[in-house]
Amino acid sequence: MFSARRLTALCPLLLLSAAACTPSASHHDAKPPSAKPSASSPDGKDGTLRLTDAIGRLKVAREARAGYERDKFRLWTDADHDGCDTRKEVLLAEAVKKPRHGKGCKLTGGSWRSYYDDKTVTDARKLDIDHVVPLAEAWDSGASKWTAQRREQYANDLGAERSLVAVSLGPNRTKGDKDPAEWMPPAKDATCTYIADWIAAKLRWKLTADGAEVKALRSVAAGCTDATVTFTPAP
Repeated sequence: MFSARRLTALCPLLLLSAAACTPSASHHDAKPPSAKPSASSPDGKDGTLRLTDAIGRLKVAREARAGYERDKFRLWTDADHDGCDTRKEVLLAEAVKKPRHGKGCKLTGGSWRSYYDDKTVTDARKLDIDHVVPLAEAWDSGASKWTAQRREQYANDLGAERSLVAVSLGPNRTKGDKDPAEWMPPAKDATCTYIADWIAAKLRWKLTADGAEVKALRSVAAGCTDATVTFTPAP
């Protein structure tokens, strides 16, 4: 069975709102989503919401970092046992030019577009696979109450394209565990896409948001005309 990431790789030319291939479009163009919710579901019941409405769906709560350890999220598993772990699956799905795929899922060549800084990267070693909502932020926002299995599922979420992204080392290391009140991508054209991705991940996993975070999201959203958020609740 193909993972959602593999299905995405088979449909690289479809746009975010396309119904023929899920999950939705790639980040390669790094432009604000522009499709409006369909007329058949104006209230977003199908998981597509206007950006401002999506922010309104976030549950506001105080954050708590107590007890967080990165090791409590098991990273880079190979859930489908095809020899490619989560990191490699994301690299394969998001490559602009596909790398050569060797024994043991060794990847050589290829190129990627890092949408955080709008740069092309031709060496996979110079890419991080970023959790759009960082592990520590997820912990603060509800994951501290999850089982270890649930945290592993979150850390390796290939079921939604907007949760994990391949990006340049620099901006990702600068971001760290910051939320949108503390950090935004350096590429100006990335901001609307980034907050849509952030909100989609939080809604997918039913994570909360604090007051400063919501204020920052609303501030950015004011400049994102007609942007939408598409998400599917995590199983």
